[in-house]
Amino acid sequence: MQQYENAVEVLVIGGGTAGVIAAIQAARAGATTAIVEMNGQLGGTMTTGGVYAPAYFFSPDRQIVGGIPWELLQKTKALDNTPWPDFTQPNPNRPSHHIVINPAVYALVAEEACLEAGVKLHYHEILTGITPQEGGWQVETVGKGLRRTVTAKEVVDCTGDADVLGILELPREKSEVRQPGTLEFRFGGYDVSDLDMEVVQEHYEAAMADGRLQPGDYWLGKNELFVNFLRGGGHNQQHIFGADSTTSLMQTDANIEGRRAVLRLLRFIRTLPGCENATLEKLWTMAAIRETYRIVAETTVTYDDYMAGRIFVDAVCYSLYYVDVHTEEGVEHEFVEPGRVPTIPFGALVPQGSNRLLVAGRSVASDRLANSALRVEASCMAMGQAAGAAAALGALRGVGSRHVPIGDIRALLHEHKAIVPGIEGE
Repeated sequence: MQQYENAVEVLVIGGGTAGVIAAIQAARAGATTAIVEMNGQLGGTMTTGGVYAPAYFFSPDRQIVGGIPWELLQKTKALDNTPWPDFTQPNPNRPSHHIVINPAVYALVAEEACLEAGVKLHYHEILTGITPQEGGWQVETVGKGLRRTVTAKEVVDCTGDADVLGILELPREKSEVRQPGTLEFRFGGYDVSDLDMEVVQEHYEAAMADGRLQPGDYWLGKNELFVNFLRGGGHNQQHIFGADSTTSLMQTDANIEGRRAVLRLLRFIRTLPGCENATLEKLWTMAAIRETYRIVAETTVTYDDYMAGRIFVDAVCYSLYYVDVHTEEGVEHEFVEPGRVPTIPFGALVPQGSNRLLVAGRSVASDRLANSALRVEASCMAMGQAAGAAAALGALRGVGSRHVPIGDIRALLHEHKAIVPGIEGE
């Protein structure tokens, strides 16, 4: 097994939704930067997880997330034929619009942006150890046929599970009851207009009763007709109860349970009159997990903060999703009042008891209800840019990122076209 040694100023652990943005920002700010990513491509939930409709970049009144996330989406859309939503028209059912992208193109664009910025990519590697040392960290990773030691001045944990904090035994929280996960997929090979809705529903209820289908296979099953599932082709309408990504064993279990559900659905759908030629057109490789650890940080975003649209004094970005809690019975929604746009404070990215360490993504410090809104992709991307900016400033100045003046972090974000609460009317 070969041993490699590297030195960087900023090391990002996890090249997913938040991590890729953090790394690009840090590198563009002048810090030598690397990403450690366990998969073979960037983008995380948006690519490998198949959740390719990030939200929200706009409120009903204005754009709220810009900068590097918006740049990558624009480049992705320019290379694909998926239409843009009409942001001038309100969404009658939601606060704003999702933006559907081609996940394969996004992975290519994100990788190109990293390489152009000088980010070193360490694919197929996982974190195995991290030790504080004077002026930074010594990080150990392992991949097939190699072990790597990286020294870094700043580390940004974008694993989604706060893996770095776990190794360092820094405090993090995990609810006993977690939101179910979802393995994304898409069925086709039938025409919904040719189906008899009543017959389809009778077959569906019979399959649920005799065990051919199980709760969670179709998470809207108790509230909507099964023909609505067929109309959408599936996508995120599956619930994997107890899904967890904090260990490889738990992620494996979630993947297996998700695939079992897809196989049950495929076999059932092919028994429906008019669906005899149904096919599984797409199956993503990894179950997407909604909820695991949340960090304990200098600031915690609460449900009351979020619903009130609180503007934190150290706000570094906006978030405008809704409280979105998936359960065994379905999903519970609660919307922020019109005109309010919540913010995310820098303090929610700074773990208590740490130095030269930041966290971005769904592990952001928050209570469970606030986290159900903060965990979505546009918000995580914006957090990533904020963490990357702070880490770069800390590394380049030789101080811990937590000690960089918040005004300097916000100014750097603004320079890189991020939309920062309170700057020039933003």
